[in-house]
Amino acid sequence: MKKQKHLFLIDGSGYIFRAYYALPPLTRKSDGLPVGAVSGFCNMLYSFLEKSKVGNEIDIPTHLAVIFDSARKNFRNNIYKDYKGNRSDAPEDLVPQFEYIRKAVKAFNLPSVEMLNYEADDLIATYKVLAKKKNIKVTIVSSDKDLMQLVDEDTFMLDTMKDRHIGINEVKEKFGVFPDKVIDVQSLAGDSVDNIPGVPGIGIKTAAELINQFEDLDKLLDSVDSIKQPKRRQALIDNKKNAIISRELVTLKQNVPVKDNIEDFILKPLDKNMIFDFLDEMEFTKIKKRIEKNYGKPVTGSDLLKKVQLNTGKSKETQSDIGKKERGFHIIYDIKELQSLLKQGDNQGYFVIDTETNSLNTQIAKLVGISLSITENQAFYVPVGHKNHQDADVKKQIKMDDLIKTIKPYLEDNTIKKVGQNIKYDLKILLKYGIKLVSFEDTMLMSYTLDTGLNRHNLDILSKTHLNHQNIKYKDVVGSGKSEITFDQVKIIDAYEYACEDADITLKLYNLFKDRIINEKCFYVYDLLEIPMINVLTRMENNGIKIDKKILKKLSSSFEKDLKILEKKIYNISGEEFNIASTKQLGDILYEKLKISGTKKTKKGNFATNVNILEDLANKGNEFPRFVLEWRQKSKLKNTYSDSLPEFIDKKTERVHTSFLLAATNTGRLASSDPNLQNIPIKSKEGKEIRSAFIAERGKSIISADYSQIEMRVLAHVAGVRELKKAFKNNEDIHSITASQIFACDVEKITDDMRRKAKAINFGIIYGISSFGLAKQISVSNTEAEKFLFSYFKKFPEIKEYMKETLNFCRKNGFVKNMFERKCHFPNINDRNHTLKSFQERAAINAPIQGAAADIIRFAMINIDEKILLKKIKSTLLVQIHDELLFEAKDNDLESEMMIIKKEMENAIDSEYNFSVPLIVDINSAKNWNDAH
Repeated sequence: MKKQKHLFLIDGSGYIFRAYYALPPLTRKSDGLPVGAVSGFCNMLYSFLEKSKVGNEIDIPTHLAVIFDSARKNFRNNIYKDYKGNRSDAPEDLVPQFEYIRKAVKAFNLPSVEMLNYEADDLIATYKVLAKKKNIKVTIVSSDKDLMQLVDEDTFMLDTMKDRHIGINEVKEKFGVFPDKVIDVQSLAGDSVDNIPGVPGIGIKTAAELINQFEDLDKLLDSVDSIKQPKRRQALIDNKKNAIISRELVTLKQNVPVKDNIEDFILKPLDKNMIFDFLDEMEFTKIKKRIEKNYGKPVTGSDLLKKVQLNTGKSKETQSDIGKKERGFHIIYDIKELQSLLKQGDNQGYFVIDTETNSLNTQIAKLVGISLSITENQAFYVPVGHKNHQDADVKKQIKMDDLIKTIKPYLEDNTIKKVGQNIKYDLKILLKYGIKLVSFEDTMLMSYTLDTGLNRHNLDILSKTHLNHQNIKYKDVVGSGKSEITFDQVKIIDAYEYACEDADITLKLYNLFKDRIINEKCFYVYDLLEIPMINVLTRMENNGIKIDKKILKKLSSSFEKDLKILEKKIYNISGEEFNIASTKQLGDILYEKLKISGTKKTKKGNFATNVNILEDLANKGNEFPRFVLEWRQKSKLKNTYSDSLPEFIDKKTERVHTSFLLAATNTGRLASSDPNLQNIPIKSKEGKEIRSAFIAERGKSIISADYSQIEMRVLAHVAGVRELKKAFKNNEDIHSITASQIFACDVEKITDDMRRKAKAINFGIIYGISSFGLAKQISVSNTEAEKFLFSYFKKFPEIKEYMKETLNFCRKNGFVKNMFERKCHFPNINDRNHTLKSFQERAAINAPIQGAAADIIRFAMINIDEKILLKKIKSTLLVQIHDELLFEAKDNDLESEMMIIKKEMENAIDSEYNFSVPLIVDINSAKNWNDAH
């Protein structure tokens, strides 16, 4: 007997929102991209695929497709303009994940379908009909009640979250009618989530009773006079039109002109290379391990080579090195060969250097080897620290002292350019061996200067983007999970190709970028703002900052007590204990049990519990959401800072050595990691308490030097705002001046509330704030906010003109430039997607302002670092937090040091820029960061 075909249709949109709300926020470590929904989606999809292989043969899919919604609006909005009108836009951090979720489906070797003007449900309904005509069984993977109208003897639903099959009887249990009458019931009951009107006062239960009594909606509406209950009868009479419209809205289209045939959905086996490439790109290690456990590692070039050896009968020893030798990759065991190579680099004037270490943490990392490249397609690896006792080649290694003695003169020679990828890492490693790397280039920073906003700047991405080459992955060399080893335990024969490839690719990128830097007029930013910062940050990172563990321990204890008090308050109001961190449980308590007004739901019908919603409810006087917000804040501070910061304290220095990232933001701002010090709250009591744990050594103090309103000053300059420039020159209160302008009254009559609103507008303008955003921020109506903005732009027309010119330039060129010629690309500035386009427009307005402010503090850091080296400044530069610099100085030198630092920062920009607004630095000192700030 021929096996019946079985088509599984996955409601992809349902998966997305389940994944998003089921998991805590997650970002890709390398660039901060939100990936929580992508991760959840991949795990859900893989779990489903694995489970679908087990069980009764007739329940195993032969065909499968993932179906997505393509846009929020569709043909139903033409029927009823308010359809789904009460749904808020997708969360901002979810929007950029949609693209990667679609890529995930392809990576799993599965087809996906979406069509403009139709919802995923309509496509599922259409494929269900097409399958039925071909005697193909259908399972719809979803729990969406709207799809239950499709269930019949050959069509089932599967709720994977509850592992529950939904057939005819389950639909009857849910709606009180069989599937063929579900549309009639929904037409009467309506749906507040989708804004389907229905008939007021009639719910699912009543609707089912009526349909069971009158057979269908038409007969019910024709026989409405026979209904005994007066209110029910009148409601049906008054809302007959709404019931008919609702039927149009809930009825799924079964004749969508789909292009893909069901035969295109034949289930294909997993392509390991394809899925692992995607998981590596997304940095999803856990699911990769799950798949490796079931399917093994992907087939690599060396695996294929082994197959060739077997087929050709050639020896393993002869064949294993063919690919490597063709690429010109070699191991150096002889010191004379190394000397000869370095001389070639000297004659050429530059060479690539890349260090290999046993750890990515530079504080504890030790040198394992270096790779060098002078000409493209040729690279050399010099192993010195490999320790695998089973590796016979370990004994051949050049001694560490001999390596250092040989390479030191070349690396410290100013006439030879040393090229690296993220060369700050190499510089810090070499410093540990007494080598001061000078005269260098960095392909990561070249890429960052040229292509900010277009792509990330790590070596794998650059290789794929510019050379169309997939690099050997680090994990393929050292392994992963329990089998992972450090690089010094890797056999030399297995390590050298990876090391050589890094050097070779870096050289190719350098040769590609060095002409672009000149031709695209980016040399100034690269040479004066990027390269000098490498040494500045290296010294700053090595300095580190001292942290008082006792203070943090007390804070953790205090936070824990506060959390318990808040939990008690929350439970007392709710009348029960629940998981406050669970958005689902919180939503149920907030809206269903407490029935707090202003109920909001997400696109898929879940209760909304995000910060904005809770703040809105708290501002209306509701204590419950206010306590939840306090609980969330304290919980985050405890987990992220008071509990975690002690783990980063270096045992040798007893200080925290954060890593500052030069190529991580789109505007030129620095970022930091391990730990991230940029996001410690500034104004809150708890944030101040955390900053108090950052202390000075005995006999020294912390100096905090902070630029005052630097972005507003930049805006006044670049936009040529006369009134603002005048106010800054006269050292007047800029927010009071703004308030006097937009409220048309004297400065003396400005109230605190008027100043607060003006301040919100001033800072909001920098970030391209909308009237809606302003209204929410200062708690006024949209109309009032629009009036404020209208008045603001009327008084400061130069700002309106700046915004207009900036956007016009960006739409035409695809990038903006700040006053120092730093470029920032916005490739989606003309996108048809309104949400994406609006986001890029706001960012384009902000980039020249924030970017210039970031570059000003870079100039200041470079100048101060030079003065420190010349001993004209005795302080030690510790940390940069946006517009603030932290120093450590001897108590006896504080007054003079603060005077010099303030002068350097306020005069960071050369006179050639004609900066028309004075820079002001607020400076103070104390025994800890908080008191100094």
